[in-house]
Amino acid sequence: MQGMAGHYAVIFSSRQNALDEAGRAAYAETADRMLELAAMSPGYIGVESVHQNDGAGITISYWQSEDAIKHWRDNVEHVEARARGKTEWYANYSLKVARIERAYDWQTEI
Repeated sequence: MQGMAGHYAVIFSSRQNALDEAGRAAYAETADRMLELAAMSPGYIGVESVHQNDGAGITISYWQSEDAIKHWRDNVEHVEARARGKTEWYANYSLKVARIERAYDWQTEI
């Protein structure tokens, strides 16, 4: 993501609990809704996410400012989803906010 210098990354690392089919479905529905809401939030730039079969995952969202991150943090649906994550979906998680000093991209020609 060229042009990211001076922006912010929110790094969310997690490990899910063992979920039954209904739990996985509820989690997936909520995760999709959070991506939809984040994309509508002022200052949102984008997201990258990777999840493994063992429940480990990392999602990095990119934001124009700390104020944009705070606005997202305080979104009512996001607050509710975080609470549900603590009680239903996650064994643990960590969150870090970092300022991006430099960013480089490379892509092979297709």
